[in-house]
Formats: sequence, C-alpha cells, structure tokens
Amino acid sequence: MAGKKVSIISLHEKKQRSQPICMITAYDYPSALAADRAGVDTILVGDSLAMVVLGHESTVQVTMDEMLHHCRAVRRGVQNAYLIGDMPFMSYQAERGEAIRNAGRFIKEAGMDAVKLEGGREVAGTVRAINDAGISVVGHIGFTPQSVAKLGGNRVQGKTAAAARRLYEDAQSLQEAGAVMLVLEMVPDRLAEYITCHLSIPTIGIGAGPACDGQVLVLHDMLGLFDRFTPRFVKKYADLGGEMQRALSAYREDVAERRFPAAEHTFSMEDAAWEEWMREMEPDKG
Repeated sequence: MAGKKVSIISLHEKKQRSQPICMITAYDYPSALAADRAGVDTILVGDSLAMVVLGHESTVQVTMDEMLHHCRAVRRGVQNAYLIGDMPFMSYQAERGEAIRNAGRFIKEAGMDAVKLEGGREVAGTVRAINDAGISVVGHIGFTPQSVAKLGGNRVQGKTAAAARRLYEDAQSLQEAGAVMLVLEMVPDRLAEYITCHLSIPTIGIGAGPACDGQVLVLHDMLGLFDRFTPRFVKKYADLGGEMQRALSAYREDVAERRFPAAEHTFSMEDAAWEEWMREMEPDKG
C-alpha cells in the first residue's frame, strides 16, 4: 500500500485528534508486508516471537541476535508503518551503557524507528539515557511478560488503589524520561483511561480497554496461529491455524493417493529429445 511513512509526529497528532492508532506484531517478511499493505500505523517486532515463532515457554529465552534477525526481515517488508523493536530480557537491565549499545543495534543494524522496553520508574533512567543517545523509546507497563515470574503469573495489574497509583506514577516517570509512546497491558479499563487522559504521549492498549489512544494484538493470536492459550483480551479474526492443518492434511492425502503431482504440475520433454537421450544412455537398445 503506497503512502506516507508514519512518524512519531504523525502518531502524536493522531492522539491530539482522537484518531485511534492501530498496532500489530509481526516477525517476518510476509507478515510485515501484509500488515503494511493493510495500512496499520505501527508494527512491533515483539519478544513474543520467543513463544509464537520459536516455541519457547516464555519471552525471556529470546536473544538479541534472534530479535535483530526478525527485525531485519520485518524491515524488508515495510514501506510505511512505524517500526518498533522489542528489547529482550537482560539486554537493558544490567548496565546502562550496554542498554544504549543494544538499542542502537536495533536502529543501525535492523532499521527500526524505535525500541521498546518493559518497566516503570525503575527503568526511567535507562529510558532517559537511550533517549539522550538519539533513540526513540516506547515504554511498557502493567503486565510485563519479561517479569512474569516476579508478578506471579499472567495477572491484571493495577486493581487496587495502591497498585493503580504506582502504575500512574510509572507512566508519568516514563513520559518525563522521554518515552514517545506507552504500552498498557492487562490494566483495568478505567485506570487505562485515566492514564491516557493525563499523558501527552499516546498509549497503546492490550487488554486495557477501548479508551487508550491505540490498540495492539499479537498477530498469531488474532489470526488463530497460536493455540497453546488465547488471552481473554484477544479477538480472533481468522482461524489460519485450522486452515493450515486442513491444507497440510489434504496435501498428505493427495501424495499418498498419487493425486499430486498431476499433469498440470509436471514438466514435459519433447519426444525427439527424449529419444536422443535414450540412444545416448542405452545405445544397445537402439
């Protein structure tokens, strides 16, 4: 889909005009190409690829090199969408200089427009340092998958007054540190609305209600390509996993019954060329 490249300025303008921002995850060239042609505003190359693409049990196993590999593939499929690379577990937590260098790799080596990292006030200094290095940063608070063990499982965050206050303060801290957008995951809808109304940067909700400035879903969830579990907040728009299984079963049956390949899938050789070949290979039968 031909059009103008989406920038962080145009995304901020959407917030100001109350126009919803559409974000989706993508992990390879064909899915990125489809998302871009569909006109989504921004594509996140999420560390969720650890689970939905690489088969890990959680997001923490994915490495920097794996993330960069998938980011490069996505970049080749995109002309317009704003691209965000997800910084994997332990790529930014240990040391601030290392965090800046890793963030820079997403921009320089993989062509991303921004990086995303998880956490609230505890990572605000890192967000500021990456931002000061000239790299746009997207924050992520609420349920943060890289901290699933610490959080005690897949739990909604901010359900008590004290927890809501902490999330609100985390959001303010990240904005003050220079974050250009903020993902709110598994946050009560009224709290997400309150945070959204009190920030100047766009919020992107995933399980955070309709009042966020935008919404994001994991591609494999909304297309029915990942069946290990489906979060409550996911709307399935297709059952491509089921369709893929049906197609593969039909292919296996066609091969077993010699229905494939048929004549239309086969290449032929001219009779004269075949006869010449046979004379060369088996001259005694000539």
